[in-house]
Amino acid sequence: MSITKTDVDHVAKLARLDLSDTEKELFTEQLNAILKYAEQLNGLNTEGVVPTSHAMPMVNVMREDVTAPSLPIEKVLLNAPDHEDGQFKVPAVLE
Repeated sequence: MSITKTDVDHVAKLARLDLSDTEKELFTEQLNAILKYAEQLNGLNTEGVVPTSHAMPMVNVMREDVTAPSLPIEKVLLNAPDHEDGQFKVPAVLE
């Protein structure tokens, strides 16, 4: 499989990109080089290799959901540019 200049034109149109002829030629060459490199994988012997979703075995990588005390409101508001009644004060968005 190879990428043609027409393919690059089509994708550029879908992405609403205005590419020059030089860029189209460059991207066509680069995409074909990527495909040629990826084709090398077809030559690998994968007999007996179990398909996986990750290269390394994965276990639950999520931490335990443990409650912890929050910061006191006075300390939280120290860095606030403006606050009122224990809450952050921001400019009005709606009138």
